[in-house]
Amino acid sequence: MFRKIVRADVLILDDGGPEQMTANQRRDPVEIVDDRYGRKATVVTAQLPVEKWYDIIGDPTFADAILDRLVHHAHRIERDGPSMRKNPRPQHPVEASGDVK
Repeated sequence: MFRKIVRADVLILDDGGPEQMTANQRRDPVEIVDDRYGRKATVVTAQLPVEKWYDIIGDPTFADAILDRLVHHAHRIERDGPSMRKNPRPQHPVEASGDVK
């Protein structure tokens, strides 16, 4: 199904988890990463460390298939520190002046 739909040069899969995938939910990421492997860029963001992805994927065979393709040519960036969401959002100058309509 996704092989005909996902043709973007860069695909961003944002924040999968934290619930364990069902059998049906496992098939989509396998097809997506398999189709894009070595041809197109895929960016994955997650709050869970990669070591916990096996638990979330829920099946070691599917987890191996997904993670092998994702990490083989990957550039991993791990953030360490407090959440950026805990910081108050800076106000836009118009919002700060009270001129928002």
